[in-house]
Amino acid sequence: MSVAHSSFLAGSALPTVRPCGDSVRSVVLDSWRRSRSNGVDPDGFGGAVELAGADLQRYRATHPTALIRPVVRKLLVEDAAEAGLLVAISDARGRLLWVEGDPKVKDQATGMNFVEGADWSEDRVGTNAPGTALALDHHVQIFGAEHFSRVVHEFSCTAAPVHDPLSGEIIGAIDITGGPRVAAPEVLSLIRATVVAAESELRLRLLGVPARPEPAVARLQVLGPGRPALTVDGERIRLSQRHAEILLLLAEHPEGLSADHLAMLLDESELDPVTVRAELSRVRKIVGASGLGSRPYRLLTQLDTDIAVVRRALARGDAAAALRAYPGAVLPRSLAPGIVELRADLHARVRATLLAVGDRRLLARWTGSVDGRDDIAAWCAYLASLDRNSSMYAQVAAQLALLDRKLGV
Repeated sequence: MSVAHSSFLAGSALPTVRPCGDSVRSVVLDSWRRSRSNGVDPDGFGGAVELAGADLQRYRATHPTALIRPVVRKLLVEDAAEAGLLVAISDARGRLLWVEGDPKVKDQATGMNFVEGADWSEDRVGTNAPGTALALDHHVQIFGAEHFSRVVHEFSCTAAPVHDPLSGEIIGAIDITGGPRVAAPEVLSLIRATVVAAESELRLRLLGVPARPEPAVARLQVLGPGRPALTVDGERIRLSQRHAEILLLLAEHPEGLSADHLAMLLDESELDPVTVRAELSRVRKIVGASGLGSRPYRLLTQLDTDIAVVRRALARGDAAAALRAYPGAVLPRSLAPGIVELRADLHARVRATLLAVGDRRLLARWTGSVDGRDDIAAWCAYLASLDRNSSMYAQVAAQLALLDRKLGV
């Protein structure tokens, strides 16, 4: 990508599709073009600090993003500090109002002026996640050399705009910045879920609803062979597979789903929207009348899932925690297309992380599980992690030979 970036700055034509996989994404190329036409210096040093000291304090105190900062801190900042990441909140112009997270990364980011009070709009510093997300009014991920400014090429970032829920106007953006792990799709999912929670909180505050103690967050359990369940205020409610499928799909689509779209995710051919609406009426009895909206169907209360727990562990690079939180596949008996896709995606991400880490103990647990017992690549990685003179090496080698014969590899 750095070669493509240099070629672009040199004036060379860049196709957005290349045979060898080194394509420049259209969202990035369009942003590079805007950055160049705006006269952004690719060798500059990030955003200029426009607000500082007392001026910054006064501006932040009255800005609407101050109302959502507690939500952002709770959902993102605490984990980010442990994972070597930064979380930033900007205003609608792209000025960074809060930058929090890992102190070492924060010091590194100071070198490119990624600091509180600095202007990180696309007009000022070129392609970057918070600035480009505001320019497009859409979530975006920018990886390494996709940044227009060379000084930012060691970082990746994921951001999404935040809207005033009453007027619909953009009030700012939420961003995660750090190393390559920020490029993971689960980080984008985490940002989007945080924006939904932040906008819900902002709606309550703008409508004058008094602050109240936070209720316990409902938790949906869909991993592993056990019966799915919903835990609300300490009460565990066992769910039918269909109701678990619906709740999970709604949790995965905080923007909402039409009855037709939900029917397609549940069954591509045999489920009609009328049946879906009937099932949603039953789900509403479980979560409460105020917990489920319609047109489109969406959750109106915060719902955490055991899938989200695994994703958060993966996002912060904690393979051991991810494996502990992953007792098995997503609703393993479900044939719903939307669930099958989620199941395959989470399995692939957990497996890829374990293979990349190569930890002997984690590979032993994985190959001993239902998901990993026939995983040739995992057994090979496990074997490579062992001492050739150990008895366990011989046992794993024998198991691998058995799998070779069994699977015809």
